Amino acid sequence: MSRIGRLPIDVPNGVEIKIDADNLVTVKGPKGTLKQMIARELNIKQESNQIVIDRPNNQYRIRGQHGLARTLINNMIVGVTTGHSKHLEIIGVGYRVAAEGQGLNLNMGYSHPVKINPVDGITFAITADEKTRVQRILVSGIDKVVVGQIAADLRKVRKPDPYKGKGIRYVGEIIKLKAGKRAGKK
Repeated sequence: MSRIGRLPIDVPNGVEIKIDADNLVTVKGPKGTLKQMIARELNIKQESNQIVIDRPNNQYRIRGQHGLARTLINNMIVGVTTGHSKHLEIIGVGYRVAAEGQGLNLNMGYSHPVKINPVDGITFAITADEKTRVQRILVSGIDKVVVGQIAADLRKVRKPDPYKGKGIRYVGEIIKLKAGKRAGKK
């Protein structure tokens, strides 16, 4: 059995789960509603306040879908109850971010500002540390996949420089800096 797939999923109070015949799982909670198609070969059962996922055989594809299905359903439950978030930080002189309506306006050293349009269900929060002059962006929403994709798109605007480390990075991300030209001269 899959170590992840065999674990039951606890359903907290205030969360409604509906499982259709085609394994379309709908999770409704205080923050919103999410839907996800799960592989039809898997058996999804709701027992009181838990969801259990079983697989009919040990084929390679079905084994892979077993753990994935459990993780997807668990992420939906967490999303509609507490939500998901990603923290990014902007490091570099002259690099700035500003809120523009629901979206963002990034000044990242290009000849033009980069605009990030708002996405349904995603919110941005900007904070700045006056001492270190580092700006932080909090991307939050109920769908973990969309939150991660928006955070990756933001990071892609100006990836961290391998020589000085300037750019947009995840909070806690370690950038391995290169030595540069001066390292070879002694």
